[in-house]
Amino acid sequence: MAEANKAQTVGAPGNDDPVWARLNDQLTWYRNKSLRAQRSYKTTKVVQLLVGATVPVVAAISAPALLTASLAAVVVVAEGAEQLFQWHANWMRYRATTESLKQQKHLFLAGTGPYAADDRRLVLAERVERILSQETSAWLTDTERSSQAPQK
Repeated sequence: MAEANKAQTVGAPGNDDPVWARLNDQLTWYRNKSLRAQRSYKTTKVVQLLVGATVPVVAAISAPALLTASLAAVVVVAEGAEQLFQWHANWMRYRATTESLKQQKHLFLAGTGPYAADDRRLVLAERVERILSQETSAWLTDTERSSQAPQK
């Protein structure tokens, strides 16, 4: 009889469950932030590659020095923006957090591993908050480290 009751509890809680809502909200937030950081990083790098590749060509055809210097400045500014906003690091960290949350969600839905017991909702809440706390701590550490880094 206990196995029949357990089988009925496995699955997704209702949309009004605050633990489930928190998991889904954070999954959406981290997925969106990861995608935005990935796009920003890749766009910046492509701009750097394209503009950087034109600098020697423009210099070789004896274009005005102002044009050559301006193109080189675009590459420097793009790299500075990447260093300032940390799009690559954020993309990687947010993606890892998304995957960790997805793993917990799948295990919970399957009712397996740490979610095989009766207290599975409590376990989900604790694990989700632990993942979010670890990500926030890592972000704070990286932010403090980058703000204290010596300027080159």
